[in-house]
Amino acid sequence: MTTHDTTKLICLPYAGAGASFYRPWAALAGDALEIVPLQLPGRERLIDVEPYRDVSQAVDGLMAELPQRLGDGARVALFGHSLGAVLAYELAHRLVAESCAELVHLFVSGSPEPARRRERQATGLSDEDFLARVGEFAGYHHPALDDPEMREMILPALRADVEMHENYVPSTDLPLDAPLTVVRGEEDELVGYDDAESWSKVAGRDFEHVEVPGGHMYLTDAAPALVRLIVSTVL
Repeated sequence: MTTHDTTKLICLPYAGAGASFYRPWAALAGDALEIVPLQLPGRERLIDVEPYRDVSQAVDGLMAELPQRLGDGARVALFGHSLGAVLAYELAHRLVAESCAELVHLFVSGSPEPARRRERQATGLSDEDFLARVGEFAGYHHPALDDPEMREMILPALRADVEMHENYVPSTDLPLDAPLTVVRGEEDELVGYDDAESWSKVAGRDFEHVEVPGGHMYLTDAAPALVRLIVSTVL
């Protein structure tokens, strides 16, 4: 059973993913953390809702549902991978500014610091070229994209997420008043060591850079180790 004092880990998805990606983390965390995966529109139970194409709109929408998900005075940590990293970063700033929860840690993964943009983009390409480029970026191919019906369902949210990520501009250049850990797969060809290290620029408190085995999508295989890292950091 979780208690009022249990740290709640708010989890933000990478492009195209839904909240269900993080559901297995609840068993991995046990009583140490309460996993709170946030759902973006355009997928899973919100498949019929228009997806966000702008990070500030997404953060407004996610902030609106947090009081109900967190309760009063919650101890909160945030985790986000790739697109989720910038969503988590923006949410972290809002939580601090609005004092609606005690932010104990921000974990970002698979992303350079917010102001650093990647040169090659996928927005605006044809479906085939878009999927090829996204697969090239991620170093990972989701098998559902091979099924025409599944692909038709996934593509709108994936396109919207990629557009949101590629057009993202940070809302602030103030350092974040919370400890920050960046996690990177050692073989990640999309986000280099220096890209990950660059998060130190926005960290206003303790900063840690952790390298783990795997590529850009290391977390699809390394969830147990990643959850252990998060638990040991926040407890």
